[in-house]
Amino acid sequence: MKLGAAIDPERRAAAARWAARAGRDLAASLRFFSILPLPAPAEPAASAFSDSAWAAPLAGALIGLVAAIALAVALRLGLPPTLAAVAAVATLALVSGCLHEDGLADFADGLAAGRSRDERLAIMRDSRIGAFGATTLTLTLIARVGAIAALAGGGAAPAAAALVLAGAAARLGALVPLTALAPARSDGLGASAGRLAPAAFLAAAAATAAVALVVGVGWLGNVRALLAAALGVAAAGGIAVLAQRRLGGQTGDVAGAAEQAAEIAALVGLLIGAGPP
Repeated sequence: MKLGAAIDPERRAAAARWAARAGRDLAASLRFFSILPLPAPAEPAASAFSDSAWAAPLAGALIGLVAAIALAVALRLGLPPTLAAVAAVATLALVSGCLHEDGLADFADGLAAGRSRDERLAIMRDSRIGAFGATTLTLTLIARVGAIAALAGGGAAPAAAALVLAGAAARLGALVPLTALAPARSDGLGASAGRLAPAAFLAAAAATAAVALVVGVGWLGNVRALLAAALGVAAAGGIAVLAQRRLGGQTGDVAGAAEQAAEIAALVGLLIGAGPP
């Protein structure tokens, strides 16, 4: 009895330490992937991006939940699914500060307009948006609105669950090029994040799978949710392949493009074989 009494406080203390670290990592991921007004950390000591990367999908799920609330409110007000989907996508862009959309546009401009690796990287760093970036951004916004509207046609709850899942899969997708590729330049967001350790990516993948199972049990179906998340990772992998061939590595813009590709692929994946609502 005395041994058990001694172990219980140790277990509680260990659980408290784990919960505190998980909370810090989640907050760090939310600060990285969003402009939510979170309080500054009590201990501002620098830590590697790899330390909190496992929580990126959980941060994405929370961001998706914010968009899901906007979608549900719009549908509750009687707005048609398309306008409700616009509200959801606008919320995603607002919460993220258009970080990923900006990266996608820069990536498209650089790959399409640059003739050499250095020229592509220079174009991507230019704050101005070109024709290729504008066209890509327009088409992907249409794809996101269309997919969410189609999911909303089947009910508010499944569409909301889809946004949560897509948010998690998208942030896992953003980690794909950061794990698979070395930085293409010596400065910038991609260089500061560094190359993500495979173990950190696997932990993030496990977190994404957990989100998929939670929303799968309640609304989407486990197999369907897991396949959609896997499709998102595959789309992000395609972006990483392009980045390696055309840029010789990853940048923050590449991670943003991978996030957008993963989000769209996950949403479309949930529609494959679903049929009319």
